[in-house]
Amino acid sequence: MSRREGSTGDPRSDVDLLLRDAQILDVFSGEFWRGDVAVAAGRIVGFGAAAAREIRDLNGAWLVPGLIDAHVHIESSQLTPTQFARAVVPHGTTCVIADPHEIANVLGPDGVRYMLDATDGIPLHAYFMAPSCVPSSPFETSGATLGEDEVAEILSWERVLGLGEVMNYPGVIRGEPDIAAKLAVARGRPIDGHAPGLSGRRLWTYVAAGPRTDHECTTLEEAREKLRAGLRILIREGTTARNLDALLPLLDERTAPFVHFCTDDRDSESLLAEGHIDDLVRRAIAAGVRPEVAIASATIHPARTYGLFDHGAIALGYRADLIVLSDLRSFAVREVYVDGILAAGDGRPLFEASPETDRHVLDTVCVDLARLSFRLDSGVRTERRVRALAVGGDHVITDAVEVTLPCVGGEVVSDPEQDIVKLAVVERHKASGAVGIGFVRGLGLASGALASTVAHDAHNAIVAGTCDEDMCVAVRELARIGGGQVVAEAGNVVARLPLPIAGLMSDRPLSEVAADSKELTQAARRLGCSLPAPFATLSFLALPVIPHLKLTDQGLVDVDEFRLVSCFLDDLAS
Repeated sequence: MSRREGSTGDPRSDVDLLLRDAQILDVFSGEFWRGDVAVAAGRIVGFGAAAAREIRDLNGAWLVPGLIDAHVHIESSQLTPTQFARAVVPHGTTCVIADPHEIANVLGPDGVRYMLDATDGIPLHAYFMAPSCVPSSPFETSGATLGEDEVAEILSWERVLGLGEVMNYPGVIRGEPDIAAKLAVARGRPIDGHAPGLSGRRLWTYVAAGPRTDHECTTLEEAREKLRAGLRILIREGTTARNLDALLPLLDERTAPFVHFCTDDRDSESLLAEGHIDDLVRRAIAAGVRPEVAIASATIHPARTYGLFDHGAIALGYRADLIVLSDLRSFAVREVYVDGILAAGDGRPLFEASPETDRHVLDTVCVDLARLSFRLDSGVRTERRVRALAVGGDHVITDAVEVTLPCVGGEVVSDPEQDIVKLAVVERHKASGAVGIGFVRGLGLASGALASTVAHDAHNAIVAGTCDEDMCVAVRELARIGGGQVVAEAGNVVARLPLPIAGLMSDRPLSEVAADSKELTQAARRLGCSLPAPFATLSFLALPVIPHLKLTDQGLVDVDEFRLVSCFLDDLAS
């Protein structure tokens, strides 16, 4: 990027950039001070200079370190890594700790390598964690399996910091050999945890095995217990899972070194409407957290947790990742520098996205359409007692409920009057024909179907609908477009968002992807779904490591007991 028009400087100087007259945040003392910052070769080299190739007068504007997302799945943005960078850098994010287990579940180590290659040389520092649970449990079919050897290989790659979220917490607690081996190869490096609702001795056993962070807290009591147990708490505010308001009382000057911010899963609509980590910092400040504390929790503290000792501060030798704020309390981002180069200004990226040319990440949807069926035989009964998933609006935990459903033509069918519709997960990696069938309450669908190849974490095709015909139409469209999200009604596709890269991402810009996503949401609303983020909610109904009841291509999973269970309850009583 070229020097800004109107800047002045000495081309013979060893200093590339001098930011003059800024209110600089010292994250070590928690204070602002007024001065200059000199940058050379992407690093901060001093607090003043006699000359520089480029001089920018900030006229007393606030200057703070670039923000760090402590845990994110880039794939959940629905954007390629370079398009993701174009979306978040204008919001002040200059570094992310990414867990690529979404694409790893589809493509294995090749998917992780794709993410590393796609982030090489872009103006966003992207570090990765080696996926620990691919698949996340033995109760689902993924496109790949990462064992101890594959994890060890990925850990040897550049920009891979440690072991990604250890979701199989029952396996950790039971001391299962495969997960114990992965923890062993990552010993001495950062290990991310994932232990929703874990407490007491089971929590102690889990923490003793090696995890040092957790982003699954939903209550203040849970977060405080995990903090006492030695876990860093990552306050998450994604698209579906929104825990910021509940957990903010945990953050103060004493706990700030151990409390960070993350988005985990934030889709294109949320990124466009709400922003990224700046959204969390802004809201924390508005809730009464001192700006100096909130910013430190998004900069120096996560950098230290993940061993990034040249990130997160405006100090000598640190990377020149800097944000110029036009207003501190509203955290209004004016300019963003990455390695001392202006990467974004006035809300716009100042770099282009690289074109998507890697063919091996395409054509990943393999469904046996000839055998596709969502029929659930009822026998000779006129009604059946079943267990169903029940969803809420702002979390990914699903309850288990018991309902009685009608049977028509020897088949158990949806009952929109009870807000109960059929749910299915279709294996889409090997065309095995495996389909798990169940029911879900809380989507609000009065007609039609919603389908997606974004279905954490194995990312099979998940579909919910009021009738089998629309469910089949939706899944067939997913196969035709190479993955994505679809709304079908009355035998027709009424909205679609193609995500051809591993069935998870698009190489189009944020604005275009978000527009299609918004059209999907509006179409779902017309079918009766009133959830804040219908497809984000749908995507988590297949994740068998989040309590309490989930559905995979292998069937219903009782997460609390960690076993497959029957959909039918009346068989148990007879």
